[in-house]
Amino acid sequence: MHPEPLTPGAVLSGGLERRLLLLLLLPFGLVALVSAWFQYQAAGTAAVQQDQRLLRLAHMLSDSVVAGVADPVESDLNGQPVVLPLLLLAPPVEEFLNEHEGTAGYSILSTQGQLLLGEAWLPTVLPVTAEPEFLSVTEGGVTYRVIAQRVSTSAGELIVQLADGSDARQHWLHSVVSRVLLPNLVLMVAAALGVRWAVTRALRPLMALKNAVEHRSPRDLSPLDAEATPAEVLPLVHSLNRLFALVNAQTEAQRRFVADAAHQLRTPLAGLQAQIEAWGLATRTLGGHDSVSLPVEQVLRLRTAARRTTQLANQLLALSRADATSADPSAMQRVDLKDLCETVLAIHLDAAALKHIDLGLEAEPAQVDGHAWLLRELLINLVDNALKYTPAQGCVTVRCGPAGAEGEGPWLAVEDDGPGIAADEREKVLQRFYRVPGTAAEGNGLGLAIAHEIARAHATHLQLTPGERGQGLRVRVAFRRC
Repeated sequence: MHPEPLTPGAVLSGGLERRLLLLLLLPFGLVALVSAWFQYQAAGTAAVQQDQRLLRLAHMLSDSVVAGVADPVESDLNGQPVVLPLLLLAPPVEEFLNEHEGTAGYSILSTQGQLLLGEAWLPTVLPVTAEPEFLSVTEGGVTYRVIAQRVSTSAGELIVQLADGSDARQHWLHSVVSRVLLPNLVLMVAAALGVRWAVTRALRPLMALKNAVEHRSPRDLSPLDAEATPAEVLPLVHSLNRLFALVNAQTEAQRRFVADAAHQLRTPLAGLQAQIEAWGLATRTLGGHDSVSLPVEQVLRLRTAARRTTQLANQLLALSRADATSADPSAMQRVDLKDLCETVLAIHLDAAALKHIDLGLEAEPAQVDGHAWLLRELLINLVDNALKYTPAQGCVTVRCGPAGAEGEGPWLAVEDDGPGIAADEREKVLQRFYRVPGTAAEGNGLGLAIAHEIARAHATHLQLTPGERGQGLRVRVAFRRC
C-alpha cells in the first residue's frame, strides 16, 4: 500500500511549527547547558575556597593541642608510654564544628597512626612531610573533604586531620538539577505549549491564503486580497497575482485568437465554396460532362482564394506562436541581423521583380540576443507588407545596424515609398485584423500585428514613421544592447 500523501495544510503546519518550535526552544537548552557549566565552575571555586578554609582551621587545630600526661596503660610501638595531649579548641575551630555538627569531624594521631583524640571513623593518613594532604572519603553516604597534616605541637610531633562533609562538588549536581535544569525544563514545556499556540494563531492568515488558492476554480484568475495578507507573505501574494495576470492575459489572447481565426477564415473559405459551386453549376448546365473546364478568370480566382487562405493560416499560426513565446519566453540565442536581412531579401526578390520594385539592402554587421525564427518571421512580415502596399516602380529598402552612441541597441528597419500610414492610424494598424479604410491591396491585417507581437516578445516595439523624404513608411525596431 502506498502511503497517503500529505495535504498542503499538514506540510505547512507541521514543517513551520516544528522549525519554529525547535528554533525557539533551542536557546533555552543552550541557556540550561551554560548555566550548568557556570554552576560547575562555581562549585569548583567553592571547593578551592573550602580547601583553603580547612587548611587555616587545621593550623588553628594544631595550635589548640597542648602537652598532656603520659598514659600508664597505653604504650607506643617502642614500648614507651603514650603521652595523651590535651585539646583546647580555638574559637574558630569550635565554631566550625558546632555549625557543621554531624557533617564535620577531627582527629589527632601520633606519627605512628595511633588515634589520640577525635573521631575514629576518619581514615589514617600519615604524611611524611609538613605539606598538607587533601583527600575525599565517603562515610555514611556523605562525601567528606579531609585534610591531613604533620605538625609540631607543644605535645610533640603529631598528625592532625579535619573533615568537612559540605563539599560543594558533591552538591553541585543536585544544585544544577534543582536550580537550573528543572526550572528550565518546566519553562521549555510551557514555552512549547505557548509557542505552538502562538504559531498556530500567527499562521492562520497563511492557512487562509492556502485555502483560498486551493479551493479556487481553474477559471478564477482574479487577484488575491493583499490587504488581509501579513507583510511577510505579501511578496508571495504579489508574485501570485502577477502570475494570475499573465495566465489571464495568455488565456484572453488565445480566446481572441480562436475567435478571430474562425471569423477571418470564413471569408476565403466562403469564396472557395462559391467558386466551386459556380463550377459545379456550369458543369450541370452543359450536360454534366467531366471534361468541361473552368474559365481562366475563375481558375485565377480560385488560386487567389487558396493563396490567401494559405497565407492567412500561416499568419495565424505565426501570431499564435508569437503570443506563446511572449507569455513564456524560452532561452534566447545570438542572432546575426545582417545574415537575417540577406536571407529574407533573397526570399522576396521574385515578388519584387513581378511588381518592378527596387528591393535593396543596406546592412552593417550587428548581433542581438533573440529567437532566430521569430525575428525572421518579423522581418518577412515587414518586407511582405512593404512590397504589398508599394506601387510598381517603387523602392523598398531593408536596413540593419549596430548599437549607436546614444544608448540605443542594434536595430533593423524596412522603408518603402508607398502611400504610408496617417499618424492617427499608426496605433490602430498594430491591432489584429485592422486595415486602413480605403486600402486597395489585398491583405488580412495581420502583418504589422505579428511583427508587433514579436517585438514585444523581445522587450521592444515597432517605430512607425514616414520615410526619409516624408513619404512612404519606415518601420524600425531597436533592440536592447547585448
